[in-house]
Amino acid sequence: MTDGYSITWNIRQLMAAKGLFHTTDMVPLLAERGIKLSREQVYRLVTSTPARLNLEVLAAFCDILGCTPNDLISFTARNAEKPSDQTASGETPGPRRIGDLRPLPATIRRPGQ
Repeated sequence: MTDGYSITWNIRQLMAAKGLFHTTDMVPLLAERGIKLSREQVYRLVTSTPARLNLEVLAAFCDILGCTPNDLISFTARNAEKPSDQTASGETPGPRRIGDLRPLPATIRRPGQ
């Protein structure tokens, strides 16, 4: 059972491999490809994993860095931990059936007792 995916944004490593060590180096390269982003926007895209990414921007990054989207983004499935079947006392309960359910006895108290 998976509990979603862990996403790794690898743009910093790919930039370093191309000799691009500053996020501002990307601004003119993106502008050459028709992508007009401020240096602050490029900084946010490079330094943190984006929640959404325009396909034109993704294509420009791939063109600049000479890579594919698979090189930029890595997905790893996270495994969900199965809930424990043990009770608080450490016992493992058997299968519960409707016949196992019993009502709790009521306690009737009279006023003044």
